[in-house]
Amino acid sequence: MSEDYRPKKKIPQPIRSDGAGAIDAGPRNVLRDLQNPNMFIPPKTDEGLVPNLKFSFSDTNMKLNFGGWSREITVRELPVSTTIAGVNMSLTAGGVRELHWHQEAEWSYMITGRARITAVDQNGRNFIADVGPGDLWYFPPGIPHSIQGLEQCEFLLIFDDGNFSDLSTLSISDWFAHTPKDVLSANFGVPESAFRNIPDRQVYIYQGEVPEPLETQEVSSPYGEVPLSFKYELLKQTPIVTPGGSARIVDSRNFPISKTIAAALVEIEPGAMREMHWHPNNAEWQYYLSGKARMTVFLGNGTARTFDYQAGDVGYVPFAAGHYIQNTGTETVWFLEIFKSDRFEDVSLNQWMALTPRQITETNINAGPGLLDALRKEKWPVVKYPGFSYYPKEH
Repeated sequence: MSEDYRPKKKIPQPIRSDGAGAIDAGPRNVLRDLQNPNMFIPPKTDEGLVPNLKFSFSDTNMKLNFGGWSREITVRELPVSTTIAGVNMSLTAGGVRELHWHQEAEWSYMITGRARITAVDQNGRNFIADVGPGDLWYFPPGIPHSIQGLEQCEFLLIFDDGNFSDLSTLSISDWFAHTPKDVLSANFGVPESAFRNIPDRQVYIYQGEVPEPLETQEVSSPYGEVPLSFKYELLKQTPIVTPGGSARIVDSRNFPISKTIAAALVEIEPGAMREMHWHPNNAEWQYYLSGKARMTVFLGNGTARTFDYQAGDVGYVPFAAGHYIQNTGTETVWFLEIFKSDRFEDVSLNQWMALTPRQITETNINAGPGLLDALRKEKWPVVKYPGFSYYPKEH
């Protein structure tokens, strides 16, 4: 048959169910509108001027190298994100992110595949480890390190400064290229000819050979190994499980080396939501690993705005702003909440109300006994109530 009988998605129009709005005849990007239904048709509760709190890695510039690729979201792409910058990187089997260091701390979450990380601290103590899906690493500022793919792998790198760029780090090849060969000769005690083939610029990422098993690559330091591990296996942590999902929290309390980055890996089942809450210690940088979600951010003074997110998107919540994240799809949402802080901290709206004298809560918002009796003194990061949960129209 020549006709296409596949169901076609209805072209959305910026007209709310109450009749507000009008037809958008174009020109327009319909695919973008379909990805952002709550930005295209904002809820009636959205109001005022809220800065953009969303950027997708798909809209960034890809840096392609033999051995892998990278792309980044910094304050240049997402101006509101002053506290954190993120880099999405992939390495081939054997691909190497060369020996380098940063002025900022580096925190990472392994998304897929396996890699080997190495580092040496200021006291000559070294660290070599293999990391896989769900594993983290953290290198303090100034600590030299490297990353090599043991197989095709992809990971998220987080830096504790929104102005950071991974292309302006301090790399061994770049330093060699900008040091006279007689100085290199004097520093290492070998003839200048030993540096005949050094690169003339920063290498950044290159293709190498897949390294041998870890036990054959260990290098013994006379000063020993680093006292605090640079690696943390997040998925081995027992999660906080509540109706509708789970949360795994990692900060300096269970990953002691991580002094400037705290995070949570959150699971939200279909119909569930990350409860209404805020963070009293810093802004929140988000990375969506799977599923579809929407988030409304409340900034006070009558301002609120709703954004849609899907895998590969970055979200941002300004310091202490109220928000929630709702699963709007048919698959589970997994996302990372990341903070420039040594501790993960959040305040639950439900718990706050439950632990406040009943009369104050009742008179403040004209609350009836149905709500007051349902308040919980225990914090549930994710909530799902039968009969009151959200499900997309496909259900």
